[in-house]
Amino acid sequence: MNDFSKSAEPVLSSTMLLLKGEDAPAVLMVKRHYQIDFASGAMVFPGGKVSADDHREDWEGWYHGTYLDDELAARIGGVREVFEESGILLATRKGDPAGKFVGQSVCNELAEFRSPVDRGEMSFLELVQKYKLQLDLTDLQPYAHWITPDFMPKRFDTRFYVARAPEGQEALHDGRETTEAVWMTPTEVLEKAEAGEAKLLFPTRVNLERLEDLGSVSAICEFAQPENVVTVLPVVESDETGKFLRIPKAAGYRVTTEPLERVMKTV
Repeated sequence: MNDFSKSAEPVLSSTMLLLKGEDAPAVLMVKRHYQIDFASGAMVFPGGKVSADDHREDWEGWYHGTYLDDELAARIGGVREVFEESGILLATRKGDPAGKFVGQSVCNELAEFRSPVDRGEMSFLELVQKYKLQLDLTDLQPYAHWITPDFMPKRFDTRFYVARAPEGQEALHDGRETTEAVWMTPTEVLEKAEAGEAKLLFPTRVNLERLEDLGSVSAICEFAQPENVVTVLPVVESDETGKFLRIPKAAGYRVTTEPLERVMKTV
């Protein structure tokens, strides 16, 4: 039974919605390993907890853009998580302009370091420095902000970003945290879940629905601005049908409530 009297502090986290195409874009989805204790087997966007390495002050000069504190660390963490889970690297050669992403040959060269970085055996910053790269944080646009409900034993303060995928880079799952890395349209993912062929967390589902509603990449990027991001901290309420989560109507999702039982099944 959950102890509603205790609330863990949410951990800063980052989630990345990488997009390919234009009018009916595909989004990168990864499938979480069945042996992971949280959301095992679920299809999710790449992402995870921000690490101490992401917060290091000596990142200065090794990324494009101007960001501070948690916003900077969340963007670095998002790029790192995408690299760990899919092999895609949102980075340029040191000194190249933002948007001139490295190609697949660089990703292949760095592929052996994905697992050591993921396990904390290697610093992502030192890897970037060694290969003279710069993370391109300017392509990340704020899309959503979710905080895990108070009663959950694991809580995350998650920044969602959308970004265009670098041309020519391939997505390959890591085999440790993820068992698949696939490009699918939001409609395809949602239909797969509706048919019982995929498990989606509540935040994943509603953010896919919003991608579907927005349609094109240009419309998604036009929406993805700081002023449109409403922080979502679901709260538990109940009525004659049972307990449910409620989220702010101002967040702009199709739904504002979700049965608590359905939420807990996916977690």
